[in-house]
Amino acid sequence: MAMENKSTTNTSLFFFCAIVLALVSLSSCAADADHDLRRLQHASTKVDGSLSFLIVGDWGRRGAYNQSQVALQMGIIGEKLDIDFVISTGDNFYDDGLTGIDDPAFEESFSKIYTAPSLQKQWYNVLGNHDYRGNVEAQLSPVLNGLDGRWLCMRSFIVDAEIAEFFFVDTTPFADKYFTDPKDHVYDWSGILPRNEYLSNLLKSVDSALKESNAKWKIVVGHHGIRSAGQHGDTKELVAQLLPILEANNVDLYINGHDHCLQHISTPNSPIQFLTSGGGSKAWRGDVRPYNPSEMKLYYDGQGFMSVQITQTQVDIAFYDVLGNVLHKWDTSKDLYPTPMNMYMYM
Repeated sequence: MAMENKSTTNTSLFFFCAIVLALVSLSSCAADADHDLRRLQHASTKVDGSLSFLIVGDWGRRGAYNQSQVALQMGIIGEKLDIDFVISTGDNFYDDGLTGIDDPAFEESFSKIYTAPSLQKQWYNVLGNHDYRGNVEAQLSPVLNGLDGRWLCMRSFIVDAEIAEFFFVDTTPFADKYFTDPKDHVYDWSGILPRNEYLSNLLKSVDSALKESNAKWKIVVGHHGIRSAGQHGDTKELVAQLLPILEANNVDLYINGHDHCLQHISTPNSPIQFLTSGGGSKAWRGDVRPYNPSEMKLYYDGQGFMSVQITQTQVDIAFYDVLGNVLHKWDTSKDLYPTPMNMYMYM
């Protein structure tokens, strides 16, 4: 009798998950038809409305390659900073994403690794190229949120946190090589094709959303780097197609993973700070491309993560290694209220 009940329960769960996935798929199609980015609200729990959060990327290896040690330090720093949420810059599950909503890798690489009390906050996740090698709809499924309430993953979306808005952009479909030279990898392009239409609509949506934003700080998150001295280097498709939109709309920070390192690039010809947090597990020691030393504020070829603290007038970032040591700090400020000249410029 017990065996029969268990079988009935599993069958019911299967059909429930199938229905949920079907609804998600329909919802995705509707969103694609609108060409609008889904907007989420994240109210700060702090009296002054300030925000603090951690950023980690390229992490999902069941605790291996120091993933567990990075998670430990994230928990310590997260408690110290009283973080509001965590951002993942993609490549959430190695080597080939998730096989489905019942893949044990979700629990073994996420739920059982990031166990610190301070990390029991909302996680905002984007997809990386390794995630596209698996079942993409599984990572996007609300079923995973039912398994672990922290999990939220979408292709592209906006998080409105009042003093700051975060624009999460699905960067993998921009890279030509995944389509023209996939080698022995198989990518899940369901929901992406026709590709040119998908990218055109996405760029229009990002441009429109950035133009409409009145946030004090605008932060864009993607998996692939725009500027990078890591193994992958600059992503030429993003430099050509996305970067002009970000610069035209006064974006403050572009944050990515993909290269397994920590880096901060600041160039005189762009107001954007380019920040890489891709050291969540396996790092590429010694793998660095030549880059203008005056523009390279940090390049660290080991594991780690970064933190960001935001107020109405200031942003403070810090990079940490696997032992929790601070590798690099940077800050910038803005006037609480625009000066007359600034007001004129925005009119």
